[in-house]
Amino acid sequence: MKIICVGRNYADHAKELGNDIPEEPVIFMKPKSALLQSHTPFYYPEFSNELHYECELVLRVCKNGKYIQERHASNYYNGITVGIDFTARDIQDELKKKGLPWEKAKAFDNSAAVGKFIDVTPAMNRKNIGFTFFKNKELVQTGNSGNMIFSIDSLISHISNYFSLNIGDLIFTGTPAGVGECVVGDVLEAFLEKDNLLTVEVK
Repeated sequence: MKIICVGRNYADHAKELGNDIPEEPVIFMKPKSALLQSHTPFYYPEFSNELHYECELVLRVCKNGKYIQERHASNYYNGITVGIDFTARDIQDELKKKGLPWEKAKAFDNSAAVGKFIDVTPAMNRKNIGFTFFKNKELVQTGNSGNMIFSIDSLISHISNYFSLNIGDLIFTGTPAGVGECVVGDVLEAFLEKDNLLTVEVK
């Protein structure tokens, strides 16, 4: 499986990092070794001094596909959850200044925490999926799929033009405003609507 990530998919987040609002999805990848399951400790990476959380909706691909039309995109994922795109912000800032790829800052081991998946049902309004993120019981991020620059189905279509989607792939759909630093001892919790699907302790 592969982990496909979308950057700058909420206008308020792009602005808070001083980035332009993109005209098409910003795509990057994480390897399988980046995956971290809920209730598994996350160990602060020794190469960073500024680790940030970014909470996102995460999709689970259920069907192989390539060049998927947006109107058929909903057939290609059957699970949704919340996840954390851990980012070594100090490393990323250095790489961006040099015009270099972000992998060392974004794709390191255990940098993609993923919660428990729930089934995507026909009754689910995919344009109005709310999620929240808490650090030490304090609300720090609130997001909704309706505020995405690029919708879930348009992301599926766009990504499949470049990468074949395979059963079991995960897609991180982008983070809203409110990203911030986390340190050793922090407890991070992510909710899809009212369901707590992800808990991670930073060690």
